[in-house]
Amino acid sequence: MNIRRLGFSVWIATGFLCVFASCCHAQTLNIWPGVAPGSESWTQTEKSADNTPLGKVLFNVVTPTLTLYLPEKAKATGTGIIVAPGGACVALAIEHEATKVAQWLQDRGIAALVLKYRIPEKKGEGIPQGINFDEQCKYGIADGIQAMKVARQHAAEWGISPDRIGFLGFSAGAMVTSGVLLQPEAAARPNFAAPIYGGPFGVMPSIPASLPPIFMAWAQDDDLVLESVVKFYDALKAAGNKPEAHIYRFGGHGFGMKKQGTTSDHWIEEFYWWLEAQGLTRPAAR
Repeated sequence: MNIRRLGFSVWIATGFLCVFASCCHAQTLNIWPGVAPGSESWTQTEKSADNTPLGKVLFNVVTPTLTLYLPEKAKATGTGIIVAPGGACVALAIEHEATKVAQWLQDRGIAALVLKYRIPEKKGEGIPQGINFDEQCKYGIADGIQAMKVARQHAAEWGISPDRIGFLGFSAGAMVTSGVLLQPEAAARPNFAAPIYGGPFGVMPSIPASLPPIFMAWAQDDDLVLESVVKFYDALKAAGNKPEAHIYRFGGHGFGMKKQGTTSDHWIEEFYWWLEAQGLTRPAAR
């Protein structure tokens, strides 16, 4: 195969495998130098399904990556957001809950970094009965913590302020978000976090006080995770935090970037306004 004819160039740089796609100007890099720790014995092959109701979906992810959607310099705000898609930690809704979100943010001057995190091999159809989310999602959480480190290391190169990097995740991606937000090392936490219709789906972790700003959104007719999301919201408040919550009458689970004619269609605008209120939609004052 002639790689150049497809518009791609591949090379090794600073210990990471980087792939630049000239068609969309997106750079992808491995977040770990070598095999991601904890999955050295994994032998599954990554697969994708391109024409699902959620667009492209990935399975059996072994190599976690960040794909960068960097805004034009003239529009850049200096704010960056890592975006983690959902999929019950058995799949990744990479289009519906990641790339479309990233492009929306990029268009508004916010650097979006799509996290393709590890998920154990999928066996059988659907979500396994009795799934242990703490075990299933621990690889994604580790990848999320590492992605934050990589983003801060490369912040100057990517035109991002290291103190303006947030984490946005959907469903199981929101569990990854919560794991990154609640990690013991306070300095390594994101500067803001947005778990969307998700959070800890296993044992409720310890919730520190004085967490970074948090934005949450969910629908009241979510028939999958409503109880877990409300429990997380209540735990955050009980610990002394004040998350901003947008609760929609309709939208179901996994509304993401879908347009359903419900108020949940506009969660991303409301998220942007929340960022705006914190001065994160314009360059920092010098």
